[in-house]
Amino acid sequence: FRIFDCLNWVEGLKPVIAKVAETGKIAEAAVCYSGDITDSTRTKFTLAYYLEKAKALEQAGAHILAIKDMAGLLKPDAARILITELKNALTIPVHLHTHDTSGNGVATLLEAAKAGVDVVDASISSLSGITSQPSLNALVYALETSDRATGINPDELQALAEYWEMTRAIYAPFECGLKAGSADVYTHEIPGGQYSNFRPQAISVGLGDRWEEVKRMYRVVNDMLGDIVKVTPSSKAVGDMALFMVQNDLTPEDVLRQGSELAYPDSFVSLISGMMGQPDGGFPTALQQAVLGNKPPITVRPGETLPDFDFNQAHAQLKKTHGRDFSEEELSSFALYPAVFEEYLRFVERFSDASVMETPTFLYGLRVGEEKTITIEAGKTLIVKLIAISELKENGTRQVFFELNGRSRTFDVRDQSAGVSLETREKADPANTGHIGAPMSGTVVELFVKVGDEISEGEKLLSTESMKMVNVVHAPTPGTVNRIVVTAGDGVMPGDLLIELG
Repeated sequence: FRIFDCLNWVEGLKPVIAKVAETGKIAEAAVCYSGDITDSTRTKFTLAYYLEKAKALEQAGAHILAIKDMAGLLKPDAARILITELKNALTIPVHLHTHDTSGNGVATLLEAAKAGVDVVDASISSLSGITSQPSLNALVYALETSDRATGINPDELQALAEYWEMTRAIYAPFECGLKAGSADVYTHEIPGGQYSNFRPQAISVGLGDRWEEVKRMYRVVNDMLGDIVKVTPSSKAVGDMALFMVQNDLTPEDVLRQGSELAYPDSFVSLISGMMGQPDGGFPTALQQAVLGNKPPITVRPGETLPDFDFNQAHAQLKKTHGRDFSEEELSSFALYPAVFEEYLRFVERFSDASVMETPTFLYGLRVGEEKTITIEAGKTLIVKLIAISELKENGTRQVFFELNGRSRTFDVRDQSAGVSLETREKADPANTGHIGAPMSGTVVELFVKVGDEISEGEKLLSTESMKMVNVVHAPTPGTVNRIVVTAGDGVMPGDLLIELG
């Protein structure tokens, strides 16, 4: 088990290391890498910092020490220094995980290998580089004649690379947008795993044309927090806040001045309140007070403040709503991402199990005249042939004509690329303190109030979500709920009126 804390808080890791050891499994405890140990001006994440964390984790019972370099910030020379010192200080193996966003990844692994690292992570060449891991094929060839040769047959790797190259082409629309390595990662420090989702997330909330600004704001938010480690989930909180600030044209000074009047992303509130752990040196007090208001942050391990998750209750709730039993895997998904899991269930209930289709058909649809055979269950096969697609109608739909097992079928489908808007939502009046507007683009997830409710200042009104970024909207003033303009599932844009208070 690779165990990490998103802020390198050893106290948060200790109970998990102990539990893994108790079950007789291998506990690989990770120190997340940030900053630059070769830069004397970066005084927080120094070589001494990493050695101290590593020794503490070995003492806590870790069987392997991992360096988790999610943004690919570990430069080659820094890797040589860090691995050398770790091997001298520890008795357990050292495992290096890095990303290749900057393009320096293979060089970093080679320096780590020379310094005696025990394990490294690499990716098959056709899926490597950019925000992924460094190329395994390149690493194998580079070490082939050295005393650290891997023993892996490069010809066999090439066969795998060719297969994954073809597979990758199918998923091309979901790539992060980078065409080559980008050394500006040393400035913004966005983790590779987040980068691939972050740009689509920015596009989904209408900030695709401000992507460079979003990246710069990511660094600004990090500095606001006092320079923290950024891996899941702290990286998500930083990213959500960066999107929120760009969307609303906010500066750090605006955040401190407007304080709890703003509807911050739920993840950022969770981070600043201590629910993701504690960074070295704590969070800036002024920022905590601005975001949390009178609510005190926690300083203990977050798990100590939470009730145990009731899987039986969750199963009963889901079964009542959806009318079927749920597996342990599904319940775990619901426990981790309830809103996303409910969205998935709504999709399945509407379209059934779409995974029975081959990937190109699911992602791109059929060409006119194309026929596909789809097995939906044992002994039940559908033969689908697309016959024709009509011209675009005024309401933004097209008629689709197809055959299902030889029988003609027709239905209307909304053309999402047509740009036809059928609904214009009422906008919140900025001068009306009773108008509660949407802080960002997204989907309404849950309403916490109903018309006629008397609410107090700061009370939760509703929540919205966009690609796992949740915003909880709070009442800026006390009052009565006069009108609720939206329902769960509605899509909203920034400034759309959500609720009117009186």
